[in-house]
Amino acid sequence: MAFIVYMCAGFLSGLIGGMGMGGGTIMIPALTIFLGVPQHEAQLTNLLSFLPMAAISLPIHRRQGLIRAEGLLPLIIPAAITSALSALLALVLPSDILKKLFGVFLIALAVKTALSSVGKNAQ
Repeated sequence: MAFIVYMCAGFLSGLIGGMGMGGGTIMIPALTIFLGVPQHEAQLTNLLSFLPMAAISLPIHRRQGLIRAEGLLPLIIPAAITSALSALLALVLPSDILKKLFGVFLIALAVKTALSSVGKNAQ
């Protein structure tokens, strides 16, 4: 049964990740809630799975002309630095705090998405 849950989580994460929306929003909760994977391991698994997803989807998006090079470097440099610092922080945070922070992030993302869709429907 766990194999099926892994397959479904991988499929949905790949689908959402390929669209550029962040497959971790599916993968991390699936791993922690349904499969009992500790939060640190779930986040590491998500990061590792991102590499092949990005390697496959970036050239596809580039061929479609969806990637703009201007402004990319000023975006990448602080993101890489922040990513490294955040990874170090995640290593020292207890799993329960990391889980709560991720939950707050998901709730904030849901509220933002709901508010932006309500604003678009009102226009």
